[in-house]
Amino acid sequence: MRVLSLCFLLLALIGSAAAQRPQQQNPASPSSQTGDQTISVNVDLVNILFTVADRKGKFITSLKKEDFKVYEDEKQQAVTNFSTETDLPLTIALLVDTSGSIRDKLRFEQEAAIEFFYSTLRRNKDKALVISFDSGVDLLQDFADDPEVLSDAVRKIRAGGGTSLYDAVFLATTEKLTGQKGRRVLILISDGDDNSSRLSLTETLEAAQKNEVTIYGISTNSAAYFGSKDQDRGDKTLKRFSEETGGRAFFPFKVQDLAVSFQDISEELRSQYTIAYKPSNNKADGTFRKIRIDIADKRYKARSRNGYYAQRTTASSQP
Repeated sequence: MRVLSLCFLLLALIGSAAAQRPQQQNPASPSSQTGDQTISVNVDLVNILFTVADRKGKFITSLKKEDFKVYEDEKQQAVTNFSTETDLPLTIALLVDTSGSIRDKLRFEQEAAIEFFYSTLRRNKDKALVISFDSGVDLLQDFADDPEVLSDAVRKIRAGGGTSLYDAVFLATTEKLTGQKGRRVLILISDGDDNSSRLSLTETLEAAQKNEVTIYGISTNSAAYFGSKDQDRGDKTLKRFSEETGGRAFFPFKVQDLAVSFQDISEELRSQYTIAYKPSNNKADGTFRKIRIDIADKRYKARSRNGYYAQRTTASSQP
């Protein structure tokens, strides 16, 4: 299988990063998407996918619209649409850290990822791609709905050197996941310790938020290094990626437990809600708006992306 390197895109992307960011202020309009499979309903509504769990982590899927209150920048919003989302199409980017630090864990990562594809993907409805990254970023398999095709790519992953984590997430988000229908998901298997990216964590998170990509981080840090500065920094990075995009970070005690993390992600993706509201703040100023979802039953907690970027009005040029 031909390996398509994404590295050559990076210089062009970074060189024009300042020019690209204003263009990304406006998420893809639903007029260019199909039916009810979009995440953004239209330019007037904010639509949020979220998960509800109890204190033990069990997913709760039986709640009603009346059980929720939505706040934007601490102001309660009027909910217009609500539904349970257990059948939304999934578009998944699997990113695997192949830096030298994970060499002895790679086999377990591969086995867990392959099992995830077979247990989660539905033919003709879901699709996924596979990217590996060390000092560079490689697209090993573009979008496919066949678990065997994706598994072949996973089996060919080899360890390298360096960790361009931020660059890999940025490229997957802006070049592959942007504009895709359904739930846009990025699963990141890494120790979280970036040492060779040209982009920053802040720039990468901004891209994920603007493209409405949910990130799930699975830490490969070994219990043998528990409490080390590198592990603390890496785990905090994975946690921030997940919390700010509505995903979840996993920290398996043993590398053999990676499969359990994948199982939890698969279950969560089929146990969600969507809620929509028309913002009381109708300014098209491109600012970041914080979102909070409260539940009447305090035994439960909602988890969603922590906000969104408002659309920005672009002044038309005069002739």
